[in-house]
Amino acid sequence: MTVTLADVAARAQVSPATVSRVLNGNYPVAATTRERVLRAVDELDYVLNGPASALAAATSDLVGILVNDIADPFFGIMASAIQSEIGGPGGRAGGERLAVVCNTGGTPERELTYLTLLQRQRAAAVVLTGGAVEDQPHAAAVAAKLRKLEEAGTRIVLCGRPPAPGTSAIALTFDNRGGGRELTDHLLGLGHRRLGYIAGPEERTTTRHRLEGHRAALAAAGIEEDPRWTVHGRYDRRAGYEATLELLRRDPSLTAVVAANDSVALGACAALRESGLRIPDDVSVAGFDDLPFSIDVVPALTTVRLPLAEAGARAGRIAMGREEPPPGGIATVRGELMVRGSSGVPRK
Repeated sequence: MTVTLADVAARAQVSPATVSRVLNGNYPVAATTRERVLRAVDELDYVLNGPASALAAATSDLVGILVNDIADPFFGIMASAIQSEIGGPGGRAGGERLAVVCNTGGTPERELTYLTLLQRQRAAAVVLTGGAVEDQPHAAAVAAKLRKLEEAGTRIVLCGRPPAPGTSAIALTFDNRGGGRELTDHLLGLGHRRLGYIAGPEERTTTRHRLEGHRAALAAAGIEEDPRWTVHGRYDRRAGYEATLELLRRDPSLTAVVAANDSVALGACAALRESGLRIPDDVSVAGFDDLPFSIDVVPALTTVRLPLAEAGARAGRIAMGREEPPPGGIATVRGELMVRGSSGVPRK
């Protein structure tokens, strides 16, 4: 027999309206009353009609987390940290919320599709992670979607992503420029003057900002960048491998390779070894992000550590209203240079 809201009210000895208030989480209810109602829900195994409840309430118990690639540790770490913070009091049906990780594959079309679907589901919150696509029509379309979500009561948080002008979205941005400059400054300080750079996809904000930091360091040191020293590719190991072979073909005298991220750096290391070059004796290698495997590479990878888990957890708390947004709605999350064995003084 189907358990009804009236059955829960009778078991908890409260009115049906009080049960509804507890499950919707939108009205103040005494702690003892709330506990009694939730205990009755558990004892009777009452299942809330989610779609109907979402229609009656401003938002549902759904929280959307948009990532480029959940298989990439960069996104997996953030998504896990965000999800760890979205449970607890505040939702209906026992206070829990349902996290849905939306894997866009890095395509603008999928990003817009998922935002539309989350809007239809009246998501309580949406967290967008990683860099944005630098395409004005797409940026305008995303901003329009975010405004519609906000109008419906959805909290929007950007984690590791630049602010979205024209919206009220909270932005926790990574200091990719500063990290990129510090990394290259370190290599220049060791004596490197011919540095190959493997950049990410050209249309990504993360790519541009990290490359700008790298170039700023070169300019400050009075080094004119050779166009041959920069190759663009995907944010994965294979791209790093192929790009390094291309860099060596263009200029065999390079003494360092700076990779767009740690996965790309792994591919760079493989290509250098297969080319008979030693790391760092012949060529130094540096990455970005400090993903978990970075310290276990031989030699361990010099990189910039981004506090991915910490930033994701903070984004989750802000999305749930359990932490105040930063002043002005924007906070810059800075990285930390991790100097390890993959970088050294260049060969003479």
